[in-house]
Amino acid sequence: MGPSTEAMRYPCVRMDDAELFGAWVKGDQAAGESLYRRYFDPLYRFFRAKAPDDYEDLIQNTMLECVRSRERFRGDAPFRAYLFGVARHRLLHHLRRKGTNRIDFDSSQSSVADVDPRPSSVMARKAEHRLLLEAMRRIPVDLQIAIELHYWEDMTTAELAAVMEIPQGTVKSRLRRGREALQAELARLSKDPSQRDAAIGGMETWVREIRALVGGT
Repeated sequence: MGPSTEAMRYPCVRMDDAELFGAWVKGDQAAGESLYRRYFDPLYRFFRAKAPDDYEDLIQNTMLECVRSRERFRGDAPFRAYLFGVARHRLLHHLRRKGTNRIDFDSSQSSVADVDPRPSSVMARKAEHRLLLEAMRRIPVDLQIAIELHYWEDMTTAELAAVMEIPQGTVKSRLRRGREALQAELARLSKDPSQRDAAIGGMETWVREIRALVGGT
Protein backbone atom coordinates (compact mmCIF):
# COMPACT_ATOMS: atom_id res chain seq x y z
CA MET A 1 0.00 0.00 0.00
CA GLY A 2 1.43 3.38 -0.99
CA PRO A 3 1.43 6.60 1.03
CA SER A 4 -1.88 8.28 1.72
CA THR A 5 -3.02 11.29 -0.29
CA GLU A 6 -2.55 13.42 2.82
CA ALA A 7 1.03 12.20 3.26
CA MET A 8 1.81 12.97 -0.39
CA ARG A 9 0.36 16.47 -0.18
CA TYR A 10 1.90 17.19 3.23
CA PRO A 11 5.33 15.52 3.57
CA CYS A 12 5.47 16.56 7.26
CA VAL A 13 2.83 13.92 8.00
CA ARG A 14 5.45 11.21 7.43
CA MET A 15 7.98 12.76 9.82
CA ASP A 16 8.31 11.63 13.43
CA ASP A 17 8.02 14.07 16.32
CA ALA A 18 11.74 14.75 16.67
CA GLU A 19 12.10 15.39 12.93
CA LEU A 20 9.14 17.75 12.93
CA PHE A 21 10.48 19.62 15.93
CA GLY A 22 13.95 19.89 14.39
CA ALA A 23 12.48 21.29 11.20
CA TRP A 24 10.27 23.70 13.11
CA VAL A 25 13.09 25.22 15.15
CA LYS A 26 14.93 25.80 11.86
CA GLY A 27 12.02 27.85 10.60
CA ASP A 28 9.76 25.33 8.83
CA GLN A 29 6.31 26.61 9.78
CA ALA A 30 4.56 23.69 8.08
CA ALA A 31 6.43 21.33 10.40
CA GLY A 32 5.34 23.41 13.39
CA GLU A 33 1.72 23.32 12.25
CA SER A 34 1.88 19.54 11.81
CA LEU A 35 3.31 19.11 15.30
CA TYR A 36 0.63 21.41 16.71
CA ARG A 37 -2.15 19.39 15.04
CA ARG A 38 -0.58 16.13 16.22
CA TYR A 39 -0.57 17.21 19.88
CA PHE A 40 -3.54 19.53 20.10
CA ASP A 41 -5.92 16.90 21.52
CA PRO A 42 -3.53 15.61 24.22
CA LEU A 43 -2.67 19.18 25.28
CA TYR A 44 -6.35 20.09 25.24
CA ARG A 45 -7.09 17.22 27.62
CA PHE A 46 -4.15 18.16 29.83
CA PHE A 47 -5.14 21.81 30.29
CA ARG A 48 -8.94 21.61 29.91
CA ALA A 49 -9.29 19.54 33.08
CA LYS A 50 -7.18 21.91 35.17
CA ALA A 51 -7.50 25.38 33.62
CA PRO A 52 -10.88 25.51 31.85
CA ASP A 53 -10.80 29.28 31.31
CA ASP A 54 -7.27 29.53 29.98
CA TYR A 55 -6.48 26.31 28.15
CA GLU A 56 -6.22 27.90 24.69
CA ASP A 57 -3.51 30.34 25.77
CA LEU A 58 -1.73 27.59 27.69
CA ILE A 59 -1.62 25.34 24.63
CA GLN A 60 -0.18 28.14 22.50
CA ASN A 61 2.33 29.14 25.17
CA THR A 62 3.45 25.55 25.61
CA MET A 63 4.21 25.11 21.92
CA LEU A 64 6.10 28.42 21.77
CA GLU A 65 8.03 27.61 24.95
CA CYS A 66 9.12 24.31 23.40
CA VAL A 67 10.90 26.31 20.70
CA ARG A 68 12.31 28.90 23.09
CA SER A 69 13.70 26.13 25.32
CA ARG A 70 14.75 23.85 22.46
CA GLU A 71 18.20 23.22 23.91
CA ARG A 72 16.50 21.23 26.70
CA PHE A 73 15.33 18.62 24.18
CA ARG A 74 18.33 16.35 23.72
CA GLY A 75 16.50 13.35 22.30
CA ASP A 76 17.22 11.09 25.28
CA ALA A 77 13.46 10.88 25.93
CA PRO A 78 10.54 10.97 23.47
CA PHE A 79 9.46 14.41 22.26
CA ARG A 80 6.09 14.09 23.96
CA ALA A 81 7.81 13.72 27.34
CA TYR A 82 9.65 16.98 26.66
CA LEU A 83 6.40 18.60 25.48
CA PHE A 84 4.44 17.61 28.57
CA GLY A 85 7.34 18.61 30.80
CA VAL A 86 7.01 22.10 29.33
CA ALA A 87 3.21 21.90 29.67
CA ARG A 88 3.56 20.99 33.33
CA HIS A 89 5.78 24.00 34.00
CA ARG A 90 3.36 26.31 32.16
CA LEU A 91 0.44 24.91 34.18
CA LEU A 92 2.22 25.31 37.52
CA HIS A 93 3.21 28.88 36.64
CA HIS A 94 -0.42 29.58 35.72
CA LEU A 95 -1.79 28.10 38.95
CA ARG A 96 0.73 30.00 41.09
CA ARG A 97 -0.15 33.25 39.35
CA LYS A 98 -3.88 32.60 39.65
CA GLY A 99 -3.83 31.53 43.29
CA THR A 100 -4.60 33.99 46.06
CA ASN A 101 -1.50 32.97 48.00
CA ARG A 102 1.25 32.35 45.47
CA ILE A 103 3.97 31.76 48.04
CA ASP A 104 2.16 28.80 49.60
CA PHE A 105 1.36 27.02 46.31
CA ASP A 106 3.13 23.65 46.28
CA SER A 107 2.33 21.25 43.44
CA SER A 108 3.08 18.28 45.67
CA GLN A 109 0.48 19.45 48.21
CA SER A 110 -1.83 21.98 46.50
CA SER A 111 -4.71 21.01 44.23
CA VAL A 112 -6.53 22.69 41.37
CA ALA A 113 -9.51 23.07 43.71
CA ASP A 114 -7.31 25.06 46.13
CA VAL A 115 -6.76 27.61 43.36
CA ASP A 116 -10.20 27.43 41.74
CA PRO A 117 -12.90 26.08 44.08
CA ARG A 118 -15.57 25.97 41.37
CA PRO A 119 -16.84 22.46 40.50
CA SER A 120 -15.48 20.75 37.41
CA SER A 121 -16.88 22.27 34.21
CA VAL A 122 -16.63 18.96 32.33
CA MET A 123 -20.09 17.53 31.73
CA ALA A 124 -20.69 13.92 32.71
CA ARG A 125 -23.89 11.86 32.78
CA LYS A 126 -22.68 9.05 35.02
CA ALA A 127 -22.59 9.87 38.72
CA GLU A 128 -19.33 7.97 39.06
CA HIS A 129 -17.72 10.11 36.38
CA ARG A 130 -18.89 13.35 38.02
CA LEU A 131 -17.57 12.13 41.35
CA LEU A 132 -14.19 11.17 39.91
CA LEU A 133 -13.82 14.44 38.01
CA GLU A 134 -14.33 16.38 41.22
CA ALA A 135 -12.06 14.07 43.21
CA MET A 136 -9.27 14.50 40.66
CA ARG A 137 -9.43 18.27 41.09
CA ARG A 138 -8.93 17.85 44.82
CA ILE A 139 -5.77 15.76 44.91
CA PRO A 140 -2.31 17.41 44.68
CA VAL A 141 -1.61 18.70 41.18
CA ASP A 142 1.48 16.53 40.67
CA LEU A 143 -0.53 13.41 41.56
CA GLN A 144 -3.32 14.48 39.22
CA ILE A 145 -0.84 15.02 36.36
CA ALA A 146 0.73 11.60 36.90
CA ILE A 147 -2.65 9.85 36.99
CA GLU A 148 -3.95 11.64 33.89
CA LEU A 149 -0.85 11.14 31.76
CA HIS A 150 -0.66 7.48 32.76
CA TYR A 151 -4.31 6.63 32.11
CA TRP A 152 -5.19 9.14 29.38
CA GLU A 153 -1.99 9.26 27.34
CA ASP A 154 -0.64 5.78 28.20
CA MET A 155 2.70 7.21 29.28
CA THR A 156 5.34 4.82 30.52
CA THR A 157 7.08 5.30 33.85
CA ALA A 158 10.20 6.41 31.93
CA GLU A 159 8.22 9.11 30.12
CA LEU A 160 6.54 10.22 33.33
CA ALA A 161 9.93 10.45 35.03
CA ALA A 162 11.07 12.85 32.29
CA VAL A 163 7.87 14.91 32.53
CA MET A 164 7.89 15.14 36.32
CA GLU A 165 11.69 15.42 36.62
CA ILE A 166 11.90 12.64 39.18
CA PRO A 167 13.58 9.21 39.25
CA GLN A 168 11.69 6.45 37.46
CA GLY A 169 11.29 4.51 40.71
CA THR A 170 9.55 7.50 42.27
CA VAL A 171 6.97 7.50 39.49
CA LYS A 172 5.51 4.19 40.66
CA SER A 173 5.23 5.57 44.18
CA ARG A 174 3.56 8.72 42.86
CA LEU A 175 1.01 6.72 40.87
CA ARG A 176 0.24 4.61 43.93
CA ARG A 177 -0.18 7.71 46.09
CA GLY A 178 -2.34 9.25 43.38
CA ARG A 179 -4.70 6.27 43.38
CA GLU A 180 -4.82 6.29 47.18
CA ALA A 181 -5.53 10.03 47.25
CA LEU A 182 -8.32 9.59 44.70
CA GLN A 183 -9.91 6.84 46.78
CA ALA A 184 -9.75 9.02 49.89
CA GLU A 185 -11.38 11.94 48.07
CA LEU A 186 -14.08 9.69 46.62
CA ALA A 187 -14.87 8.42 50.10
CA ARG A 188 -14.98 11.98 51.44
CA LEU A 189 -17.08 13.49 48.64
CA SER A 190 -19.70 10.77 48.22
CA LYS A 191 -22.72 10.73 50.50
CA ASP A 192 -24.07 7.64 48.77
CA PRO A 193 -22.16 4.50 49.87
CA SER A 194 -23.20 2.52 46.80
CA GLN A 195 -22.07 5.31 44.46
CA ARG A 196 -18.80 5.66 46.35
CA ASP A 197 -18.15 1.91 46.24
CA ALA A 198 -18.94 1.79 42.52
CA ALA A 199 -16.57 4.67 41.82
CA ILE A 200 -13.76 3.22 43.91
CA GLY A 201 -14.25 -0.32 42.63
CA GLY A 202 -14.10 0.73 39.00
CA MET A 203 -11.80 3.71 39.53
CA GLU A 204 -9.13 2.87 36.96
CA THR A 205 -11.75 2.07 34.32
CA TRP A 206 -13.68 5.26 35.10
CA VAL A 207 -10.52 7.38 34.92
CA ARG A 208 -9.82 6.04 31.44
CA GLU A 209 -13.40 6.72 30.36
CA ILE A 210 -13.23 10.31 31.59
CA ARG A 211 -10.61 10.94 28.89
CA ALA A 212 -13.38 11.03 26.28
CA LEU A 213 -15.42 13.48 28.37
CA VAL A 214 -12.56 15.93 28.73
CA GLY A 215 -12.09 15.99 24.98
CA GLY A 216 -10.03 14.95 22.02
CA THR A 217 -9.76 11.66 20.25
